[in-house]
Amino acid sequence: MARGKAAVPETSTPDSPPLPTPVQKRWLRRGLDQAGGKLPLFWPDGGKVTAATVKACLDAGWATPWFSNPLKPDWLVCRLTDAGRAVCGKAPARKRGTEGMARAEAGA
Repeated sequence: MARGKAAVPETSTPDSPPLPTPVQKRWLRRGLDQAGGKLPLFWPDGGKVTAATVKACLDAGWATPWFSNPLKPDWLVCRLTDAGRAVCGKAPARKRGTEGMARAEAGA
């Protein structure tokens, strides 16, 4: 190892937060462009997103239940959380008006 350079783990370690699997990340990314961060129940090819994928993302805090579907109570409708956006590499959306206040304080 080169002097002064720390090794950067490519996967999570016991001290770091868990990282999503490629399938989990693909599902989470689909919520980035949806209103309210709604996560889909189905893949683009029509296949259902597995309960294991949904449960793992819920357990990790990347998704949260949104509402119950009265027509299909066994379908869990979820939305992306700020933590889910973070693991997808996108910062949480800012609240409107915050950016203008920061500019005003900076004297821009």
